[in-house]
Amino acid sequence: MKRFKMAAALLLSAVMLVSSPALTAYAADGDDDTTTETTLDGDGGYVRSELTNELIPASIQNQRPIAVMVDNEKTALPHYGVNKGDVVYEMMNSTANGRITRLMVLVKDWGNLTQFGSIRSARPTNFMLAYEWNAILVHDGGPCYINDYKTRPYNASLSAGFARFSNGKRTEFTEYVTSQGYKNPKTGKSYAGLISRVQSAGYSSTYNQYYQGQHFNFSDTEFTLDGQANVIPATKVELPFPHNSSKLNYNAATKTYDYYEYGSAHVDALDGKVTTFKNVILMDASFTQLDTHGYLVYNILASGQPGYYLTDGKAIPILWSKMNELSKTQYFNASTLQPLTLNTGKTYIAIVPADVWNQLVIK
Repeated sequence: MKRFKMAAALLLSAVMLVSSPALTAYAADGDDDTTTETTLDGDGGYVRSELTNELIPASIQNQRPIAVMVDNEKTALPHYGVNKGDVVYEMMNSTANGRITRLMVLVKDWGNLTQFGSIRSARPTNFMLAYEWNAILVHDGGPCYINDYKTRPYNASLSAGFARFSNGKRTEFTEYVTSQGYKNPKTGKSYAGLISRVQSAGYSSTYNQYYQGQHFNFSDTEFTLDGQANVIPATKVELPFPHNSSKLNYNAATKTYDYYEYGSAHVDALDGKVTTFKNVILMDASFTQLDTHGYLVYNILASGQPGYYLTDGKAIPILWSKMNELSKTQYFNASTLQPLTLNTGKTYIAIVPADVWNQLVIK
């Protein structure tokens, strides 16, 4: 921990040199080197995703992502569409109910979603995270503490009114996002789809003046952490989330981390596959409880906070900083203080409460 504190002090100086209090806006026209680069695949119709570095259709190069609040209560399982996510956050949603977690799933290619969710309410932290990605936050309501965030000029959020599927569960577990309009065959009720909801709200479907540029530095070739300072084995991760007991197990065959909760591998009902990630980021973050009902906000506007980065069965200590609501969360190698480099692929980010950070297990 002393090493973290010393590195954090050095990192704060470095961040201040590269960060300005002013909010930088990047033009999303493909000319700025912070956006995606054109990469030919033979047909010339693909580019590298700024979220994963994987190839995506050039037609969505500048499309802003959506950030979908997904209910993570056991009754909400199985999830639909989560495997379409590019970046998945997991964080405590309330200090009540065994510190139940919720997922926030970032999706770049959201034009053809047939069923995604089920969705639930958002918290202030989710708004701040969505802002930094210039994402449209998709949720179903939330406590009064989100009201101020909804009035921000850079806010883009859509709440409630999405498709209701007849799945035999209570109402709160029946709402899903669809890209196109949906008519429930059992009730006959029709619902507007995400595409028309975005248009009706007057939101741009492409990056706007609040876009802060690409988050991650990706390697052009696959790498391991072997040989780096302070590297440790990381084939199993046990997160201190008591309600659902989240775990990540390294899959040597796929060279990715399979996600487990409630004692089983997490399988997406749409594709029947286990949810898995190439990159894992674990963030140590304190939080402020807002009332006796367990509502909270993470103190993510911070500098030089500890964390870990995992890929290919190994982990290294990192430091992270977020200077203001719009600025990107920046990740640094704690040993070199250089910006973190990620492997191409999907990323899982867990925001772990500081008061249980020492209960995190990596082995």
